Amino acid sequence: MMKYLIIIEKTDTGYSAYSPDIPGCVSTGATLEEVERNMREAIEFHVEGLKIEGFAVPQPSTTSAYIEVAA
Repeated sequence: MMKYLIIIEKTDTGYSAYSPDIPGCVSTGATLEEVERNMREAIEFHVEGLKIEGFAVPQPSTTSAYIEVAA
């Protein structure tokens, strides 16, 4: 089991998401729950395709942190 960081951004029509560890793997959804579900499916599909084609599966390596600043 691998755990990939996904970045979720609000859009005019809902949400979009991508994973910095898996270039080109993106998804959208009308709600946060939908975009997370869709992104999980997109990553699983992408990883399966990499395996079928004989490519290495990217290892999760991205981390995140929040930085508090005075604004």
